Amino acid sequence: MTGRAVPEVVYRLEAPATGAWPGRHRSTSGDGGMEFRSHQLLADAPDARRLDLLASLREPLGRWLVRRNSQRLAVPVVVLADLSASMAWQPPDGPPRMAVVADLVQALAGSAWKCGDSFGLLGAAQAPLPAFTLLPSRVRGLGQTLADRLRRHVPEGRSAQGLLQAAALLGRRRALVFLVSDFHWPAALLPAVLGRLAHHQLVPVVLRHPAEAQAGARQGLWPVQDAESGQRQLRWWRPALRQRWQAAWDDDQAALAQSLARHRCRPVWLAHGFDADALSRHFLA
Repeated sequence: MTGRAVPEVVYRLEAPATGAWPGRHRSTSGDGGMEFRSHQLLADAPDARRLDLLASLREPLGRWLVRRNSQRLAVPVVVLADLSASMAWQPPDGPPRMAVVADLVQALAGSAWKCGDSFGLLGAAQAPLPAFTLLPSRVRGLGQTLADRLRRHVPEGRSAQGLLQAAALLGRRRALVFLVSDFHWPAALLPAVLGRLAHHQLVPVVLRHPAEAQAGARQGLWPVQDAESGQRQLRWWRPALRQRWQAAWDDDQAALAQSLARHRCRPVWLAHGFDADALSRHFLA
């Protein structure tokens, strides 16, 4: 299956990269790179090839100085995706959430490959899903394969609790992690997941649509189904209940924003489908 082309995402790190694999991101390690970091005494780093004559002439004590250059390094780029049942929802005027996740994975995988970075996908519902558990790799064309698989997948899990286990698979090396979900979670799950990801540079990607706040325009008896658990109930929609529904939605939006802010996370809100420019602007702000 051949998916449609999606625009790439321009990303950058907020802190120097670590590791040993050459790439495009600045670091503060290594001595064989081309990016100047600092000077060092020749006696401490006896390599005459890196001797800086001008800096040595300006040295007050007349000591010989050599240049220390940093290497550009690669980083792991990982999408941690909520694949619980609520992610199967489709707004009335836009693509289904799983299509948005697929486009995002395809775009980030292509961008990572061009930057020399590795790319991984960790998808979970009640538990990590083996079909969507791929540790960072540098395989070309990986994004298209994963995106096609995501577009065919029908989420069925009753919770996103498996994200805690999936986050533990990231390891200790600092990575750029995109946490993708609608974030309709129990109150205790969000801080637990954010705590597991505190070591990494985290970008929450919130997939919520304004239609979720609308309780229907007509008054009367209407069925309501919980997107996660599948539980169905009948409700008599009236103006007062519709107002409470909207107020609860607004409160949930505010609570999510506050919780992310407490963990020093700036989210990207995608309401109407995948937007590569919105993700790129996130790194330029």
